[in-house]
Amino acid sequence: MFDLPVGRYRLYDHERWYAEAPKSAHRSDFERDRARIVHSSALRRLGAKTQVLGPGTDDFVRTRLTHTLEVAQVGRELAYNLGCDPDVVDAACLSHDLGHPPFGHNGENALHEVAADIGGFEGNAQTLRLLTRLEPKTFTRDGRAVGLNLTRASLDASTKYPWFAGEGPVGESGEPTRKFGAYADDAEVFAWMRGESPPGRRCIEAQVMDLADDISYSVHDVEDAVVNGRHDLAQLRQEGMRERLIDQIHAWYGRATSADDLYAAIESLSAMPYWVETFDGTRRGLARLKDMTSQLIGRFAVAAARATRATFGQGNLVRYDADVVVPDQVLAEITVLKGIAAMFVMAPREDEPLYGRQRQIVTDLVQECSSRPEATLEPPFLADYREADDDAGRLRAVVDQVASLTDVSALEWHARLCESNSRP
Repeated sequence: MFDLPVGRYRLYDHERWYAEAPKSAHRSDFERDRARIVHSSALRRLGAKTQVLGPGTDDFVRTRLTHTLEVAQVGRELAYNLGCDPDVVDAACLSHDLGHPPFGHNGENALHEVAADIGGFEGNAQTLRLLTRLEPKTFTRDGRAVGLNLTRASLDASTKYPWFAGEGPVGESGEPTRKFGAYADDAEVFAWMRGESPPGRRCIEAQVMDLADDISYSVHDVEDAVVNGRHDLAQLRQEGMRERLIDQIHAWYGRATSADDLYAAIESLSAMPYWVETFDGTRRGLARLKDMTSQLIGRFAVAAARATRATFGQGNLVRYDADVVVPDQVLAEITVLKGIAAMFVMAPREDEPLYGRQRQIVTDLVQECSSRPEATLEPPFLADYREADDDAGRLRAVVDQVASLTDVSALEWHARLCESNSRP
């Protein structure tokens, strides 16, 4: 029965892990998926979670939520151009950062360390866990939580890394990538979701989401850095700066793009008529900067859409019909922008005392909640803790709790639970 087409998506793609009766004649299954994510508490919490700079840095800086909305806009436009269902891609884009803990990748690294003995922590695997288990929406008749119970197509599109830890592509180091999309104890729903999918391959909707994410944060992180005075694009003309930038890129993102290609990308970006070398903070200056970001987003998205169409033709490109094609020059230019943010914003912060403090807060909270679960865990996570069969399951429940916190609530919890206990 699952081979019947429904607008190029099969009934198989519309299937939910827990079968539900149709609830609306006016909305498609995929529109319902998107609506469930929009109304989720996990999405709301992204408003108080770090993107690159913390939410409290100033009134301009992006949070995980504003970044997510920007990714969804870029992804939806790409979906229209490629013939994917825009609601499937929109749902994937809105979901892609739901699993991120407080303090961004800094908090993610801390949780990965404390969870090392139970399979680690990965924001993308946590996203799958939220969508299929933790986010309160749907329960089976026997009382089992199945999260938002999205369709197979939307859930698969939300999975950026469709493999378990240690099973991903091998990188330059000869080791599998650290990124993964599912924990071992979520293997059942992962197997259902992947079903007939080629092992390790992402559907085109997931690839669109990933490209939209790359485009959005590469451009917008640079915009935030310029507005906050952390970088002036004119610095790229200083002697030796381009070489330093290329070294930074290779250190952070590997050597998939050669130094020559990166240098050419710096040249092409700097030569663009809308490139803003000097920012004066005025309203006109802000408008020029915004025009630059808009032009770059359009440049990257249009080039990828054209290259994909040139390779796979017209019509609706859905699921495993095609792969997103990103021209090498566009990939190099996106990588340069990511490198600028890494060099002038992220790398300098690695040694800041604040970063060490954030990691300590996350570690302290896991330890405190583990030692006093009945007094610290919120009711849903306390229920998971009590139902766990072993210490690994109990630690995972604690990690789920801490990961759910925002930057603001993590600071408040730490002050209330940890700092108060250390006072004489």
